[in-house]
Amino acid sequence: MLSVVFFLVLSFPFYSTKTSYAGNNPSGSTMKVSHICLWVTLTFSGLVNAFDPITTTVVVGVGAALGRTIFNYFKETCDPKWIAYNATGLKTDLDNKLFGQHIASRIILKAVNGFMSNPNPKKPLVLSLHGWTGTGKNFVSQLIAESVYAEGMHSRFVHVFTSTLHFPHAEHMATYKSQLQQWVRGNVTNCERSMFIFDEMDKMHPGLIDSIKPYLDYYEKLDGVSYRKSIFIFLSNAGGDGIIQTALEFWKAGKNREEIELKDLETTLSLSVFNNNKSGFFRTSLIDKNLVDFFVPFLPLEYQHVVQCAMAEMKARNLEPNPDVADQVARDLVYFPKSERVFSVKGCKTIESKLDFYT
Repeated sequence: MLSVVFFLVLSFPFYSTKTSYAGNNPSGSTMKVSHICLWVTLTFSGLVNAFDPITTTVVVGVGAALGRTIFNYFKETCDPKWIAYNATGLKTDLDNKLFGQHIASRIILKAVNGFMSNPNPKKPLVLSLHGWTGTGKNFVSQLIAESVYAEGMHSRFVHVFTSTLHFPHAEHMATYKSQLQQWVRGNVTNCERSMFIFDEMDKMHPGLIDSIKPYLDYYEKLDGVSYRKSIFIFLSNAGGDGIIQTALEFWKAGKNREEIELKDLETTLSLSVFNNNKSGFFRTSLIDKNLVDFFVPFLPLEYQHVVQCAMAEMKARNLEPNPDVADQVARDLVYFPKSERVFSVKGCKTIESKLDFYT
């Protein structure tokens, strides 16, 4: 009888292992898994009366274990099946999908490679990405998540905070600090390989981010929890003006933008962010104590980069990349300085909507 039951279970039409999550809410795939587990439980329960007490205990135990195994097979868990860094994949994506960001691409790849290959890092990886809108900061965060988690940005271990959405009111700062500490602590307790993305840091209330400073520091454990294998990514428009000024100076001097190096931007960038009293990094201990591993500048995009973005978007839509359409889209954007039209005001941010008009 047991062999018949196992045959039925193993013959059951399983669903795809690909699961989609929105926040921490399981999708329909998890519901299907629940149905499978329920079916297994009911199947084994129906057989209980057919065996003596000892055999009954074995059957129920095997059924429960099998049910848990099936559920865990589909549910995303904090283990190598779901979290496995793909260094080659990240390099390929940065090379082929990120345009005009030679500095950011190089820093991100080296930083993530070094951190993920270290079995015992001394602190979490902390990256601060800076630049004007549409230059690729959110996109790079997505690429990092996809290289680490099987579910990418849909992983239950990737957590995104948007300042204007999650922390809108200055008068609730004390509450926000407490909630943020609890959220980070709880999720890292659940999975040490957690990723936290803080968007709109330039709009965050000064002082709030300091509430998680201990979690980014060189502590082996805090209250029994280790944060050393987590990743924290901050996204901000702050410092963008200085980056643009440097890029414009190189352009006016007739220099290639690829000649711009991190040393030309990093010190000025960190100081401008630290001293900006409207930024979430204003006089923050994260910078003062050197807990941000890399300040990553994103350069303003030129016409050629916008064309590349348009071509890539057409390819992503399974359309035949059309250089004429890409050229039309790129020419339709606003550039500055007005007379020279060198840099795109919105980068590649509006490419998707523009393509809808031209295709």
